[in-house]
Amino acid sequence: MAFKSNAAEALTPERPKSLKPLYLEAVSRVERLHRRLLDLIKDEFDRMGWDDINPVQALLMFNIGDAELTAGELRSRGYYLGSNVSYNLKKLVETGYIFQERSRSDRRSVRIKLTPKGEEVAEVIDELYDRHLKSIDKVGGLGDDEFDGLNKALARLERFWVDQILYKL
Repeated sequence: MAFKSNAAEALTPERPKSLKPLYLEAVSRVERLHRRLLDLIKDEFDRMGWDDINPVQALLMFNIGDAELTAGELRSRGYYLGSNVSYNLKKLVETGYIFQERSRSDRRSVRIKLTPKGEEVAEVIDELYDRHLKSIDKVGGLGDDEFDGLNKALARLERFWVDQILYKL
């Protein structure tokens, strides 16, 4: 009877793993992690009774922080994940979370910054992250070294993807 053991394969370091399943798992994890982060933020807002903004808009405000930016700068700095930055900015202006003003030097350019209401949202996200940091090493087993390695690997993956786009590889 021909029997192939997965345990025997795992113990044989000489056999190279196929890179494709590992790559696809990494891509899938990046997507899931972003969705889980949005879920965490939504849960926080639900506990607070906030329902007039969504988690993507909250992350947008967190990333703006105390800066004054244009929509283009938000995209180019990588602060915004998504295609509807104009829609979300419009909604945040309408609901009083973001203040926008035309540039004095270039009337085509619109500068945005958080209102006090938007600053409150950014602070809630900052406090959520601080709460996570108090237990992430002990509970999640993720400390400085793990995050350093993770961030380096993700930066290399991002650079690879950017090169694919820029150089049409």
